[in-house]
Formats: sequence, structure tokens, C-alpha cells
Amino acid sequence: MESPSSITINGYNHVSYHSDVFPEEELVLKSKSFYEWLDKRRSVRDFSDKHVPKEVIENLIKSASTAPSGAHKQPWTFCAISNPALKTQIRKEAEIEEKINYENRMSERWKKDLEPLATDMNKPFLEVAPWLIIAFKKAYEFEENGEKHNNYYVNESIGIACGMLISAIHNAGLVTLTHTPSPMNFLTNILKRPANERAFLLLPVGYPKFPTYVPDLKRKGLDEMTVFYE
Repeated sequence: MESPSSITINGYNHVSYHSDVFPEEELVLKSKSFYEWLDKRRSVRDFSDKHVPKEVIENLIKSASTAPSGAHKQPWTFCAISNPALKTQIRKEAEIEEKINYENRMSERWKKDLEPLATDMNKPFLEVAPWLIIAFKKAYEFEENGEKHNNYYVNESIGIACGMLISAIHNAGLVTLTHTPSPMNFLTNILKRPANERAFLLLPVGYPKFPTYVPDLKRKGLDEMTVFYE
């Protein structure tokens, strides 16, 4: 007997879901190839100013929006910026905060740990990259009647969405960098975002400059980060 295409649960419509199921051997191969492809992803600080179509950015953001979220509240707004004047303003304000961080807030150990990454308080990529995507988390929402209610698992939800966004950027053949100038209130002011949105992560998006070099880093091995209970 064929299953119905939809049913009602708790008064809400639920539709039939089907996923691809692969033989075990193919499952292993697919999981391994995906890991090997994702393992090629690197954070890049040297960007080309080569044009990236707006439609690509739209697709990347839509990919991020497929992430699960607490009670399906989707507590995020993604601001995509290509306007040169706005990018210049963002760089200026970000570097002010970064200068304070490097000179006053960051410990010597922290700065020492950053040395292999060759990063400092100067952030030219904020102007060079053709796009900046800034993820804002929505701590709460307003009903049509003006009543305020909190969202659920906001940090977890937007964190997952940003991870999926980074994977989508890699899939498109582009590069990015997770940039978190702290504090990030200036982004709310520059972009005139409402009070219920708070900047979570800034991602420059574009092609890598040629040639581009990245630190020769090694990721943790499976035995260093996993505990199996069988």
C-alpha cells in the first residue's frame, strides 16, 4: 500500500520525506570523497577583486538558510554588501576595534598563537573582496501586534547556518575568512539594523588573489578529536 503524500500531526500538515539511500560500499566512498573535498577548504586573507555575480551570493545565502534552527524560527539575517563606500566604512571601523584588541585587549599568548596565521590589525580584504556577507543573529522577534518573544538556541542555529554557508562558498569555487572584529556593534550602526539583530560573523567572499599562500597547518587527526562508544 502506498503511503500518503501528507498527514496531519497536532493540527499541522506534514509532508512525506524521502532521502537517497546508498549501498554500504558507496556510502563509505561518498563520505570519504566529501571529507577529502572539504579538507581542501582553507581560510584565505588575500582576495582578488574579480567580480562575483549577485545571483551566486543569493544562492549561497539560500544554501545557508537550509540549516536547522530552534523551533524552526530561522533567527538570522544575512547582509550582503558590494557597495564600495560601505566596505570602506566597515574596514575603517573594524580596524579601529582591531587596533584596540591588539594593543590592549589581547594577551601576549593570544597574539603568539596568531603568529602562524600571519594576521594583524590591518584588514584590506574588507575592501578588496567583491562581497561581504555579515550574519546577524535575531535574539528575539516582534509579532504583528508588537509583542516581543525570544527565539530559541539562537547561537547554535546561526552557527550551523554559517557553517553551511562556508561549505557553500567552498562548493562554488570561492574562498572566505571568518572575521569577528570585537565588539561588532559598529556593523549594526553602519547597516542600520534593528535592535533585535546582533552581528555574529563577517565573511568576505570572492576569488583568491594569485598567487595566494596559506599557513602550512595540520588538522587534528580522528583519534585526537573523537571518542567511539561501540
